Amino acid sequence: MTPAQSRAAREPLGLTQEQLADMADLSLSTIQDFELGRPVHSCLVATIRVAHEALGVEFMSGDSIRLRKDGGV
Repeated sequence: MTPAQSRAAREPLGLTQEQLADMADLSLSTIQDFELGRPVHSCLVATIRVAHEALGVEFMSGDSIRLRKDGGV
């Protein structure tokens, strides 16, 4: 997952960085740093990805994403 994918995934869901941070049980600054392209530990990126995937986001190649029709898990 790239920073651009994280931003793109939040948009159609109407999800703020703060809401994503709450869902992932991470600090807001971690989400902000990642989405700005600052270095973030890979385990934190994995945690962000899992939070997105729980909402039905699928990560494609490049910076693409798509939402599953059936929604989240």
